[in-house]
Amino acid sequence: MNKLRILLADDHPLTMMGLIAVLSPHYEIVGQAQDGQALLDMAGRLRPDAIVADISMPVLNGIEAAVWLKRELPGTKLLFVTVHATPAYVESALHAGATGYILKSGGATELLQAVAAVCAGRTYLSPQLARTDPVQLNLPPRKFPAARLSAREKENLRLISEGKSAKEVAAILNISAKTADFHRDNIRKKLGLRNTAELIRYAVEQKMVGLD
Repeated sequence: MNKLRILLADDHPLTMMGLIAVLSPHYEIVGQAQDGQALLDMAGRLRPDAIVADISMPVLNGIEAAVWLKRELPGTKLLFVTVHATPAYVESALHAGATGYILKSGGATELLQAVAAVCAGRTYLSPQLARTDPVQLNLPPRKFPAARLSAREKENLRLISEGKSAKEVAAILNISAKTADFHRDNIRKKLGLRNTAELIRYAVEQKMVGLD
């Protein structure tokens, strides 16, 4: 029986070595990409059964790559292995097309379980992320033109989508945390979005986020 073909994507050599060590006895590793654009190039050429990728990668982040993969290679399964544990990232990843999401802090057993699940057509989330219910992720956020946002609001949204707290946004933009919170609420209202998760998804769809 032929092994399923897996494409790996991560810009950290040690992480890549670990993925190969765990997966190669069970799957055929067809390629190793170090950035999001290389992932798309290799995926289009190799047509793997599944992709195991990080989110934070140069050139294109994993969520941006997932949007293209879902459209162009709908039969290829995608599992994210990442350090991002917040529900906003999980929701964004699943909306973009991933069917698996685990944390790098997990072990080899969980990685194998997750790859087996997504290859079988199931959704797999790390137990720590179980509170994020995939059933609730079926309705995409309403979309309004980014032109409604000022330049400062767009910069706020980019920082929010990178996981920055109000305090961090305030420090980067040299404004108060209260002003940063005000901008966040105003952006959300202008775009007709409900929460930070939807702000992140919107930023990804509008190509306003760079998680390098």
